[in-house]
Amino acid sequence: MKEATTSSTEPIGQKLIKSISNLCFSVFVVTVLIFTVIAITYQPPDPWLESAPALTKFFTQSENATFQIDNSILKTGEEIQTVSSSAPAAPPSTAITEEVIEKSEAKIENENASTTLQSSGCEDSNLVNCSDPRVLIAVERFNLKRFKTNIVFLDYQTPVNGSNPDECDISWRFRNKKEKSWRKYRDFRRFKFGYGENCTYEIVHANGWHSGLNARRPRAATKPSGQTRQRVAPPVHDDEINDTIPTLGSYLNFRKGKYLYYSRGGDYCKGMNQYMWSFLCGLGEAMYLNRTFVMDLSLCLSGSYNPSGKNEEGKDFRYYFDFEHLKEVASIVEESDFLRDWKKWDRSHKRKIPVRKIVTHKTTPMQLKKDKSSIIWRQFDAPEPENYWYRVCEGEASKHVQRPWHAIWKSKRLMNIVSHISGRMDWDFDAVHVVRGEKIGNKERWPHLDADTSPDALVEKLQKMVQPWRNLYVATNEPFYNYFDKLRSHFKVHLLGDYKEMWGETSEWYNETRDLNGGRAVEFDGYMRVAVDTEVLYRGKTRVETFYNLTSDCKDGINTC
Repeated sequence: MKEATTSSTEPIGQKLIKSISNLCFSVFVVTVLIFTVIAITYQPPDPWLESAPALTKFFTQSENATFQIDNSILKTGEEIQTVSSSAPAAPPSTAITEEVIEKSEAKIENENASTTLQSSGCEDSNLVNCSDPRVLIAVERFNLKRFKTNIVFLDYQTPVNGSNPDECDISWRFRNKKEKSWRKYRDFRRFKFGYGENCTYEIVHANGWHSGLNARRPRAATKPSGQTRQRVAPPVHDDEINDTIPTLGSYLNFRKGKYLYYSRGGDYCKGMNQYMWSFLCGLGEAMYLNRTFVMDLSLCLSGSYNPSGKNEEGKDFRYYFDFEHLKEVASIVEESDFLRDWKKWDRSHKRKIPVRKIVTHKTTPMQLKKDKSSIIWRQFDAPEPENYWYRVCEGEASKHVQRPWHAIWKSKRLMNIVSHISGRMDWDFDAVHVVRGEKIGNKERWPHLDADTSPDALVEKLQKMVQPWRNLYVATNEPFYNYFDKLRSHFKVHLLGDYKEMWGETSEWYNETRDLNGGRAVEFDGYMRVAVDTEVLYRGKTRVETFYNLTSDCKDGINTC
């Protein structure tokens, strides 16, 4: 009986073991098949959809923004200036504080101890001596009290007479506290003065942004290259912009340099976000290799920024980005100058320039670290996506090549428009970001967006978030100007279109970009509009976001929150 029991249980155990073995083998086979399919069908991720941790931090760490790949809002290196460890320190500048004002005031009192203000016209309340240093003290103290939460004042020019005897026009340079770059901007305003106790100057009234016309720095009218028509002089000129193209000097200096040259690849005519991601990969590799980066200033603007949907070639890098800052922080040479000197050298010397051609992004920057060639020439002739520049910085290379985000700032000309819009609202405004555009037509991904951003819905929701009759700037990709008219019954509404004189034919922006374009007018295109909208939005005291405050839809579509 015992033997029968033993013999009957053995086949059951063997069958169990065989079943488990077959199951494990089946799981193994299925796993192998899955990985095989993934390997065959794999396409490199769009860096703006699957970004590296550093880029994710860049987009989210300081601003509660509603976008990462949303073309209705754009960020550049100003937003991460304090994050980048390789970013250069800001040049020292003395901010005008209450302590600085008190020291100046004490110095004036000591120098004029024997002089009374009454002798300079205190008897006449309608007369102000604008050259009196105490006039400037009064303005500095007034500005500091009024704008101290938004503006850092850097220096003032000597006040000049206004239109009336009791008025003075004064110009100063400043920096916005919400901008992490150290760029300086200029304002000039008109002040009406009276006298207080002990004949001290008091400001009776201060006019608004750029009202002190006598204190401005006018730009002389000139004729554009190749044109006979006289150009209308803009009212003010930013003489701190220097975006001239650096040259190598004598072509003999060309031979002494070490260069990294990227041929045009598949990134051309892609979105500006991908352009920046790829451009900074190339620039980062050049820094890693301690080489000068050969830069093509000609861009192709993606049709996603144009109403026609067509790509636009021949755009200049300097329309969109701060070329002067880039020159200061990176070693670059313009492509046409580089190619000219290269050809000139090869024509006049039997010994050609040593060149190493790289035809695949799989050749890593680490493999090129010790290369002695004068020119490393990366060529991107493979089909997409193998010909994207950013592929060079993938994988192991991402641990060695750091994208120099601090090198890319928005164009100072565009930022001057930002300052003009913010200054016209006296830096005291709230802002709302209203995303519509193509997304409202895609009901599958954003089923509620259209209704949640309708005029009536905006009025209802914004009344709960913004105080009545506040200045309200609307950053939006909604093409119809009058779409927000219902808000005007509750707020002082400002749209980018309200300030189109800033890029009109008499503007500084129009004339200077025209000079860059060989005398041909430059369109204020969709990317520029988004860049300006972005920066004004960030300067709002209260900021209302579409996908955080106005709608229950997810920013990247349904089920992505």
